[in-house]
Order: sequence, then structure tokens, then C-alpha cells
Amino acid sequence: MQRRDHPLPSRSLGTLRTLTSFHYGPPGGPKVYVQASLHADELPGMLVAHHLRERLAELEARDALRGEVVVVPVANPIGLSQWLLRSPIGRFELASGENFNRHYPALRDAVWARIEPSLGPDAQANAALVRAALRESVALLTVESELEAQRRTLLALACDAEVVLDLHCDAEAVLHLYAGTPLWPQTEPLARYLGAQATLLATESGDQPFDEACSQIWWELAEKAGPARPIPLGCLSVTVELRGMADVGHAQARQDAQALVDFLTHRGLVAGEAPPLPPLPYPATPLAGSMPVTAPVSGVLAWHRGPGDWVREGELIVDVIDPISGQVTALASATDGLLYARENLRFVTAGTRLAKVAGQEARRTGKLLGA
Repeated sequence: MQRRDHPLPSRSLGTLRTLTSFHYGPPGGPKVYVQASLHADELPGMLVAHHLRERLAELEARDALRGEVVVVPVANPIGLSQWLLRSPIGRFELASGENFNRHYPALRDAVWARIEPSLGPDAQANAALVRAALRESVALLTVESELEAQRRTLLALACDAEVVLDLHCDAEAVLHLYAGTPLWPQTEPLARYLGAQATLLATESGDQPFDEACSQIWWELAEKAGPARPIPLGCLSVTVELRGMADVGHAQARQDAQALVDFLTHRGLVAGEAPPLPPLPYPATPLAGSMPVTAPVSGVLAWHRGPGDWVREGELIVDVIDPISGQVTALASATDGLLYARENLRFVTAGTRLAKVAGQEARRTGKLLGA
């Protein structure tokens, strides 16, 4: 194992933050990248990364790793340092107001300019060209802030990997995944090993989150190159939502870490025989079919249904209660589907997204992710 520290440019005199990556297995071949807590107040991923690193150290000692596995257990030192009145502010950078998991650079045009003259009929040779061009393009990105430097550093560590796992969590939720629609065949084994109760698929969710910055470019380049110069889907990039913010415990984290190892074994990146694929808890659904339940008024929440419940369109989900007037606003699901996440606050303001239901029918357009 090698530890590498990546200093970020200081925003102010006397301050310096550092990203740290841990590298297991032989470099130069297949590569896996795992990062945790890009939203710095979403902590289950940090504990899963801790237990994953223990397993990787054991595997490395047995020469069982068939490629390099890079782990960044704290992907957002900027957000981790942001506290206000004893509460963490880990989703948005306070200096800019930007979401830490949005606005990653789109590199398609820069990569295409580098690879187009050299593309040929060999898909694997073309994939190698893409990876080299990605490394070069990321290295040439200019940055003007600490946040941009953090984005560039994370992307530089991940851009040439064939598997990218971005570990997050929701407020209160069952385990669920976000992935590119073309990647579902590769994602399904991961969903089975993790026991994901929902997988939300989109070709573009809006505002370039980290997982799409790593994977979307592959199908975009393949479309530009055409079948005579095939480019494979060379990066399986998945956002793994490890249940809710309070779901931080050793037993569950060990189980999740082992599921990731089982998945990597299934892909041939870890030596040995992978366990049989478990049943798929719930089929993949379009992210555009994920219907939010939004509070039209402010008040206290009283839930009728919780994460993991199957609900019908029109079924009561939650009451928003005004304790001054006594008004009760009953809110229902807008679709048949799995209620996979809900708000963990119990007092909300008008406009708060309270819950998400994974429906089979794509109904939404535009930006599909929350703020």
C-alpha cells in the first residue's frame, strides 16, 4: 500500500488542506477508484472505506489484487471543516454556495481532439487512447479556487479507472444506487451484492455530478466515433447511497465492504471465486421516474410511510402540521413505486423535498437531482 498526500491551494494565510489517497495492488493494469463522503456530512462511506481498506490490505498481502485499487476515505476536506453553530455544512461550499458533487468539468471535446486521429478498429486500443487522453486533459485543467483544485485532484485520481464508486448517503433511506442508463448491465451485479433496493438510471441527470463526469464521456465518445472505430463503455461509475446519515455502525459497514470486495471478485479484479449473485431486491428504474414529495407549507412532519415501503399513487405519505392554526396538510405519492428516501428533519419550511418514490414511468425532465 502506498499513501499519497495531495495538498490543495490555501484560501487564506496559515491554512492548508490535503486530500489523501491509498493505493493497493499493482499499478498499470485494471484500476478501481473508491471515494467516500464527497458530501462531507454523509458519513457511512467513511466507515465503509475504513473496513474496505482492511480487506484490501489482506488481499494485497496475499497477492490477490489483479489491479490497482485507490481509496480516498475523506474526499472533501473543505466540507469537513465547515461547521456553523455546532452543525456540519458538508453539502455546499460556504465560499461559493456550490454543491460539492456538481460542476465537474466535461472533457469530451478535449479528449476527442486528442484521440480522433488515432482511433482504429480495435476497441481495447481505443479505450487505452481514451484513458491516456483523460489523464492529459485533467492535468491541463486550470483551477482558480480551492474547490476547483479539489475537483481536479479527485478527477485525476479517478478518470482512468474502469470502476468508480462514489460513496454517499441520503437523509433517511434504504441503500440505493445512481448510474448511467447504458451501464445497467454492469451495475446489476453491484446492486445484487449490496442489496440495493433501488437503482436510478439516467444518461444525464444535470449539473455534471462526479459519477457522470467519469462515465458519461465514454458513451458520448462512442457515439462520435461510430461503429467502425468502437469505443467501449470503459468506466462503470456508480453513486452508492449507503442508506441514511445515522446508519454508521461496524457490522453494517463490514458487510458493505465485503459486498464491494465480492463485486470486484465477480469482475475478476480480485483473485478467487465470487459468491453467487443474490436476488435483485428491486428492478432498475429511470431517475426521471423518481417522483418527489414536496412540502407546500411549513410545519411539523408526521410520517405515515417510511423508507423501503411500497406505495401506490395517491397513497398518504406524510402530514405537515401547523401547530398554531391546527391545519394538517396531507401529502400523497405521485406514483406507484418504492419510497426509497425521506427527510430526517421533523420541522420543515415550504418547498422542502420530503421524500422520493422510485416509479417505473419516466415523468420528469430537466435537472433530475436535488440541490
